[in-house]
Amino acid sequence: MRKAQRAQIEVQGTAITVVYSENGDFISLTDMAKRFGDDNLIYSWMRNRNIVEFLGVWEQLHNPDFKGNEFETFRSQAGLNSFNLTPRKWVEATGAIGIRSQAGRYGGGTFAHRDIAFEFGTWLSPEFKLYLIKEFQRLKEEEISRKSLDWNLNRTLSKLNYRVHTDAIKTHLIPPAITAEQSALVYATEADLLNVARFGI
Repeated sequence: MRKAQRAQIEVQGTAITVVYSENGDFISLTDMAKRFGDDNLIYSWMRNRNIVEFLGVWEQLHNPDFKGNEFETFRSQAGLNSFNLTPRKWVEATGAIGIRSQAGRYGGGTFAHRDIAFEFGTWLSPEFKLYLIKEFQRLKEEEISRKSLDWNLNRTLSKLNYRVHTDAIKTHLIPPAITAEQSALVYATEADLLNVARFGI
């Protein structure tokens, strides 16, 4: 399970928080709304019938525990003047996983899965959405590059450690007067011993 990590991207001069977790990448809708000067934009966006339908379809595709009956109630009321929907109300009523609402001065706000965040970006401004996607892709490419470097470093260290290990066995554990089959058995036994010591198997 991947531990949640935070990063930031800058979109048209605005810092946008991205959270990586085991359930996907989530982007701060609160930060996005601040770019346009109004935190209430999230609530206005969620009142739209097309958005409610989009959120419901996204949940049906990704969330086996999504409560469809509650969604149908929201969908039938969406667009009415009296309709009001907040991220917290949506999550609590439907069991949604695509939007998260977190309290707190630092790290709090409304976060949405990147699919949903891009949809919010379109509603705010198509130009803003394109810059958001571009910066998000740049961030993902940096993450892939970093993981590749880490993998190559681990591979190199494994090669070096393997060489040290086999040289030590050859020097200290294998008598000069044994056959190649007996020598292979000693190497295998030592490898098994290391696996038990390191991994318990």
